[in-house]
Amino acid sequence: MPPPVFRFAPSPNGYLHLGHAYSALLNFDLARASGGRFLLRIEDIDATRCRPEFEAAIYEDLAWLGISWETPVRRQSEHLSRYREAVEILAGLGLIYPSFESRAEIARLVVQREASAPWPRDPDGAPLYPGEAKSLPPDERNRLIGEGMPYALRLDMPKALARTEELAWQEDGAGPGGESGVVAAHPEAWGDVILARKETPTSYHLSVVIDDALQGVTDVVRGQDLFWSTSVHLLLQQLLGIPQPAYRHHRLVADSSGQKLSKSTAATGLRELRGQGASPAEIRRIVGLSE
Repeated sequence: MPPPVFRFAPSPNGYLHLGHAYSALLNFDLARASGGRFLLRIEDIDATRCRPEFEAAIYEDLAWLGISWETPVRRQSEHLSRYREAVEILAGLGLIYPSFESRAEIARLVVQREASAPWPRDPDGAPLYPGEAKSLPPDERNRLIGEGMPYALRLDMPKALARTEELAWQEDGAGPGGESGVVAAHPEAWGDVILARKETPTSYHLSVVIDDALQGVTDVVRGQDLFWSTSVHLLLQQLLGIPQPAYRHHRLVADSSGQKLSKSTAATGLRELRGQGASPAEIRRIVGLSE
């Protein structure tokens, strides 16, 4: 039996903080304890926010923590054609449609819908897509695309669910509400999710399942903030005929006010703590890991 494969996949849109350190160290520890492999992946599809200096800092901070990884490192921006292929497969199944509303227009539509009743929101709290682009005639869609209109490619969730069996996963950690064991997936809670945009041929949901499959990742260990995203990932895995890894969601490292850490929280940034004289062993203790 091949060894298990773990990964840590940060985005280079800021400096790493204690939450990243916990997730990276946990994956690295699990890989070593199981005789498995540890991969580092750079999720840099957001060209407007990702910067080379942040990527360089990721390598520096992880090495300082005592983490080593296999090379070459997979950088998503170097594999856009792979994601386009997946979009084309889903489009061939009739499961993709373009929507043309701007974020401001979508916000206005939500306000209009909520004049009569609360509009549904996804597990992250964002309103579900309220537009009617799905009903646009093909000629009108082609005309708008031909005129250079920006668009998002959305998954037709009802059609996608009609093509799949009941979805569930074995949760080896715990969800934000303590969920564990066999967890029923509810991708419909996300509505018609965006899988790509005109200027970017992929999204987090699509690229993460493609990358995990192509890299042979067997164990996805990540924060509880991504727990319910697993529902969408299982759906895409089944639609694309790719393997489903094991999932384990871990606790989030919070700041002194109990809030989830962000990359703008200087007090918990690894570079800041290192500059103040913290050692890798102290970082492990702070995040609750044994040395």
